Amino acid sequence: MELKEKLLSSFMAFEERIDVHSELHDVRTAAIKNFENKGFPTKKEESWKYTSLNAILKNDFTVFSKQENAVEFNHVKKYFLHEIDTYKVVFIDGVFSSNLSSTTHEGIDVCLMSSALTKPKYKMVIDTYFNQIASKEESLTSLNTAFANEGAYINIPKSKVADKPIEIMYFSTGNEAALMVQPRNLIIVGENSHVQIIERHQSLTENPVLTNSVTEIFAQKRAIVDYYKIQNDTLEANLIDNTYVSQKQESSVSVNTFCFGGNLTRNNLNFYHFGERIVSYLNGITIIGEKQHVDHYTLVQHSTPNCESHQDYKGIYSDRSTGVFNGKIFVEREAQKTNAFQKSNNILLSDKATINAKPQLEIFADDVKCSHGCTIGQLDETAMFYMQARGIPKKEAKALLMYAFSNAVIESIKIPELKKRITTIIATKLGVKMGFDL
Repeated sequence: MELKEKLLSSFMAFEERIDVHSELHDVRTAAIKNFENKGFPTKKEESWKYTSLNAILKNDFTVFSKQENAVEFNHVKKYFLHEIDTYKVVFIDGVFSSNLSSTTHEGIDVCLMSSALTKPKYKMVIDTYFNQIASKEESLTSLNTAFANEGAYINIPKSKVADKPIEIMYFSTGNEAALMVQPRNLIIVGENSHVQIIERHQSLTENPVLTNSVTEIFAQKRAIVDYYKIQNDTLEANLIDNTYVSQKQESSVSVNTFCFGGNLTRNNLNFYHFGERIVSYLNGITIIGEKQHVDHYTLVQHSTPNCESHQDYKGIYSDRSTGVFNGKIFVEREAQKTNAFQKSNNILLSDKATINAKPQLEIFADDVKCSHGCTIGQLDETAMFYMQARGIPKKEAKALLMYAFSNAVIESIKIPELKKRITTIIATKLGVKMGFDL
């Protein structure tokens, strides 16, 4: 049975085994109908022109894990930011792990999406926010909405600062021959509040995994959100990440995406402005090789005056890897005094590596400052010669240049322990031991 047919036939059984409000039933039904009509995206769609899912969909994915699987903390400790204390919301094969998690309801809510969707005390919040900013037309987002049940629910009330970072972790054990999971995250950050969040999807074996994730982030007036996505998975892991961000007046949201592994990774990142003096940051580093594929699709929709957005994506591609950057800045007629910046810089280390870049501006206002740019090239041979002439071995010189190339994005990391972790991963990917503290 094809995966699409398996999902459609599983929908009714899924609804029967969970408690849902009638309103959610209507939302789910509309979503599954949209997926049924559109199916999985193909390269015929402009936004998927450079990314094909055909090879992945040939796997016989299990839609729901057949059993609860336990994982010992010592086996996965290295994936956590264990150097500091954090809140943790951990899932194993799509099922919440209470043993590995550290949630809270003291001042802030860091808990489960399944609780928020089913308990009456959360109903007002769910009615206000759930599926409000996520696309109703995009087929994979609709598929996630139809099966949305488990994931992280984070609510930071007005004038609260989360006292420590929050880690959202999804582990796949490989106990199924091939598994599909569809986590759904809802994050609400109240007026004048601040939160730091780290998200990671990690396979623990070499069995194929397909993750179709949706995250909705709501930043209220003057809220600050720092979001970090770490994507350093196995060569059998496939991730489609759909993130939707709603920003109100004077809020600041940064989403930093670090792509170092996985078979196919697609990041759909959508920002929507609903107020003046909003600032949005979209940063990314991609370092991949072999036949890995990473596709960044970004949209920033400027709807109001006096707002800023900054996109800075760096890519280093070796072997037969493929990168895609498809970024759009959309400025509506009312969005005067917009300052929007978009940049995609890429280095190809192999003649067989590929990068497809398509930066776009759609501007309907006349008093704006908008720019976009893209560079694709190789390492500077003159700089390499200069460094080697001063006693730096070729391999280390090459790594230093690539580290310097990525440094602007690295500097945007505001959690020191995470910054050190990311730079260590980069050094490992570049195959060197740096002679200084990263």
